[in-house]
Amino acid sequence: MPLSRPRAALVLLAALFLGGCGLFKNKQEEAAGGPMAVYQRERFQSDETFSRLFDAGLDDTCEAARRALLSAGYVINQMQPGQISGSKRFQPEGETHVEISFTIVCVPDGKNGELTTAYVSALQDRYAVKRSTNSTSIGVSAIGSISVPLSSTQESLVKVASETIPAGQFYDRFFALMQHMLREQRADQ
Repeated sequence: MPLSRPRAALVLLAALFLGGCGLFKNKQEEAAGGPMAVYQRERFQSDETFSRLFDAGLDDTCEAARRALLSAGYVINQMQPGQISGSKRFQPEGETHVEISFTIVCVPDGKNGELTTAYVSALQDRYAVKRSTNSTSIGVSAIGSISVPLSSTQESLVKVASETIPAGQFYDRFFALMQHMLREQRADQ
């Protein structure tokens, strides 16, 4: 049913008013410490959550990172000079799956590359099982209009969340394991 011009104008004004109220509310929430855009929460502070300086060369530091991942059950997905990627899958609940992916970048520091900074970031993806039902029917024309319903259920994993792991203790444990691996490598030489 088409709207008359005055009624359409009234609907448009009401929509603009409600939209303006929503914008005003969002500005009030931000001013009062409420929800804000994700990029506004980014700290860019000089703490060492995602990086550590190691007293070793680039190759030795990256090798220690690779061994640390392997010793914790991670699969190495990619390894290039100065960069490693690895992942591991978990199933904490019956229909929930989690994958943690590590990216490690080793950068030489100091004179002659005697020191190396390892930058580490871990991404956690969460998946849930989604079921979809498919049904079909078969008609047999020789007998008449008899239909036999057939149904099946198909399951698939759907990504429901993804975030960079922010926990400092998580990275502290990884860096401690890297340091342990470096000591073992030096003992073997």
